[in-house]
Amino acid sequence: MSIWWSLHLRRDAASVPLARRLLLGTMETAGVDPDVSFDLSVALSEACANAVEHGGDGAGSQDYRVTAYLDGEKCRIEVADTGPGFPGGGPRVPVRPPHTDAEHGRGLCLIRELADHVHIGNEPERGGAVVSFDKILKWRDDAP
Repeated sequence: MSIWWSLHLRRDAASVPLARRLLLGTMETAGVDPDVSFDLSVALSEACANAVEHGGDGAGSQDYRVTAYLDGEKCRIEVADTGPGFPGGGPRVPVRPPHTDAEHGRGLCLIRELADHVHIGNEPERGGAVVSFDKILKWRDDAP
């Protein structure tokens, strides 16, 4: 089964659970194992929260895009914003997450832990940051 969808969302905190719920509904309908669905939904929430918080440049960039592909044995998710992007073309993601009391700086580390493959960089043509990640899917026993 192949499923593809794309959302253009306002950079508003309320958009994060909307994207997460759509992903979880898609995964449930397709028959994806709930543990895999949960990992991907947490990673998506972190990527969306980063786009909401950091994805604007004050010049009208009030939206971001979420695209998800479920194709065969893999799910790929991409979150792209229209802000200034990462300085120098990509973030400096620490090998270890910050202290557990820190309120910021854990999202990209968490995405790296939950996904099988992660690409973090800037959109070459439009500007803005892009976070994409893949995970091999496992299926429920009663999957369609």
